[in-house]
Amino acid sequence: MTSAAERHARLEAYRSRVEASLTTHLPPADELPSRLHSALRYSTLGGGKRIRPALVYATGELLGVALPALDAAAAAVEMIHVYSLIHDDLPAMDNDDLRRGRPTCHRQFDEATAILVGDALQVLAFESLAMAPAGAEQRVAMIRLLATASGTRGMAGGQAIDLASVGRALSPAEVEQMHRLKTGALIEASVGLAISLAPGIAATTRDALRRFAAALGLAFQIVDDILDVEGDPSLMGKAVGADQARHKPTYPAAAGMPAARARAAALNAEAQAAIAPLGPQAGMLSWLGAFITERAS
Repeated sequence: MTSAAERHARLEAYRSRVEASLTTHLPPADELPSRLHSALRYSTLGGGKRIRPALVYATGELLGVALPALDAAAAAVEMIHVYSLIHDDLPAMDNDDLRRGRPTCHRQFDEATAILVGDALQVLAFESLAMAPAGAEQRVAMIRLLATASGTRGMAGGQAIDLASVGRALSPAEVEQMHRLKTGALIEASVGLAISLAPGIAATTRDALRRFAAALGLAFQIVDDILDVEGDPSLMGKAVGADQARHKPTYPAAAGMPAARARAAALNAEAQAAIAPLGPQAGMLSWLGAFITERAS
């Protein structure tokens, strides 16, 4: 049986791999426009758990896809994630000062530069997929998948609902729908990108992985909501209590903290059950699911 230490080492290997891929895809800081490129590298290479790339790699390995074939997808989904964080931090959105223990992009540089960094990262993500070492049909499938997960039927749509719901009391079901779009869609896309690179897999395997990703994506954001209430700022790299201060809709606000904890645990169990039939080969994905729902930051 693979130990927890070995799983952590595998996660670190995934992080190192996507860091190298991101470094390659980003323009050099000294290339004009140098301020924009410096801000791109500052925000993208500034740490982070790299959970979405890890899901790309772990799913791909389960499906027998070689790691080099997964690098472009791993980098692309992380660039979309980082762009979303930069824009979320802006004064017009959440107006945050810290991200990953450092000043947010608009604080370190300026607001206009931060907007452009987000714009550029979104474009670079799709450029990465367009140039991926895969067949044309696979590249088109990945581009379409990530575009849908990022747009109004995914992340951007969920963020719009979030902003429109400030100060309103949402039901747990309404919060879940918002979370499935705002956060869950990109988690699901991380697994789906790897599936796109393994077109010959059985339909039962594809369905199991999609059910795993859907449960995990919702659990991820519920845990984020919980940590915003009781997390340790020194571990999280940002202030806590911001959602409550801004009267934002969260799962603890809608259902209470005990119910939020119970729902996250139930979703983790649902995710684990979905991939249990895949056997020991799904061990890393199973561990990642538990890691995500039991994390402290």
